[in-house]
Amino acid sequence: MLLINDLLDGKCKLPSEWDPKLRFTPRRSDYALDEVVQLSCAGKIPEKFAPSVPQIECISRGAQTQWNETPTCKEMCKRPQWDYRLQLAPDLENYKKNEKVMLSCPQGFQPPFTEIQCQTQFQDDDYGTFGYEEFWLGRDSGGAWARIHSSVECIEVLQVDPEGFEISSTSIKLKWTCRFPDACQGMRAMCRLAAPSSPPCEAEEVDAEQMFHGQEGTFTCSHLQPFTEYSVTIDLPPNTTLFSRFFTTQESVPDKPEQLWLDPDTGSLRWSAPPSCNGDIIGYQLSITARNAGDSSVLETERLRLDGSVTEHRLPGHSPGSSYAVMLQGLTAAGAGAALTREFHSNSSSDTPHPQAISCRGARDIAPSQGTAVLPLSPIARGSEAAREHQLIVAATHNASLIESICSEQAQLSNASAYQAALLNLSAATDFVLGDGSRGQGMNNAALSPGRDYTALLRLVRRGPQAEKFTCVCYSFSLEQTVGQWHWIVIGLVVLLVDRLVVAIILWLVHSR
Repeated sequence: MLLINDLLDGKCKLPSEWDPKLRFTPRRSDYALDEVVQLSCAGKIPEKFAPSVPQIECISRGAQTQWNETPTCKEMCKRPQWDYRLQLAPDLENYKKNEKVMLSCPQGFQPPFTEIQCQTQFQDDDYGTFGYEEFWLGRDSGGAWARIHSSVECIEVLQVDPEGFEISSTSIKLKWTCRFPDACQGMRAMCRLAAPSSPPCEAEEVDAEQMFHGQEGTFTCSHLQPFTEYSVTIDLPPNTTLFSRFFTTQESVPDKPEQLWLDPDTGSLRWSAPPSCNGDIIGYQLSITARNAGDSSVLETERLRLDGSVTEHRLPGHSPGSSYAVMLQGLTAAGAGAALTREFHSNSSSDTPHPQAISCRGARDIAPSQGTAVLPLSPIARGSEAAREHQLIVAATHNASLIESICSEQAQLSNASAYQAALLNLSAATDFVLGDGSRGQGMNNAALSPGRDYTALLRLVRRGPQAEKFTCVCYSFSLEQTVGQWHWIVIGLVVLLVDRLVVAIILWLVHSR
């Protein structure tokens, strides 16, 4: 009820019949026309109450003065101390009992309740403690009001599992879950190049786009370029971005180096670094197989691991008449790429191939019937390396390329076609009986098969942190099948029997006529 005063007095009286919890600032017995008075509430639990209006004003209306409002102290709830990202409408410090408040979250998030309501109740427990309890109700998806027992937080509408990212050199795959299926209708995922590509690493733009349906699923960008940055976004029309992230595809092995040449003046190999399109070039694998014109039965292969900043390496033992088979591979974190191979000759100023065939040493006392052959071995290691262990490898082939691969451990040994026959501590020249079945050297020196071609390699391996060197001496021979005396006797008897059978058939035909 408005308190009305006589206009002649020109003042508004301090109201005494209003809510006794009301407090006035300033507090006087009367107030001048147009004076504004600030309001607050007091009581046993003053923080539970607030004035219905923050202030009142003494105004004139006709022939009287009166207050513009009739305030009361109402039960209130303080602004809830929930997720700082929550947006409340209206946005106040205190809310009246039963006052409905709308909740919202930033783009891409949603609260579990879109509408809440302030409630208070007086409580008195068994210990004589009493007072007002404030709490909030939230309207659930079904429209019913339920008491909120915990903090309300902004929840991501779309959750993308960071542990479910599957990134390869050519694809990006992620798993998604929609926490509010009704809010995810029409979601769209897109995959694009993060930035325009430039030579020499030109990547084509991808056109990966997918509409989402349901509560969970996967999204895959495929046919991508290695070691390239892409952006993946998931949008909700008309302009809400639910997920956005940049991904870099994994590295793959580098492309084959394009240039490799020999500097005839320095005897050094030089090459051009391949572009880092598939990954950072962290190093090179260089394999050099040297053949000496003076003894083509000796193979020397050196495998080196060089730093990515190195683009030059001096040939070992560069001398006239030598030929070199060189293989160069770039290295990324994914491994070694395709190899560039070249053949060089020390007397040539160009990289024109000058292949030099392997000419292996021979064996003696070959005994096909016993499956043995004698190899005249000489130690490869000398001086400080004299105690090094030599390997004797046997391969049932005369193929030069395969022999080179076995020498440098690029071809795996197998029990059938290539195997280690013995480990030898050679300190002087010695004759070794290959195939006599002895186990004196700790390995099975199995008998050889008649009628087959064989190559034996005496191999010495030296290993270091960044280099491996393989030196081999090859021995080539064949176990040709010979026909003995008894074999000829058997053949003669068979021929005699066949002749007599033919004569008997002819006589029978004559008499039968």
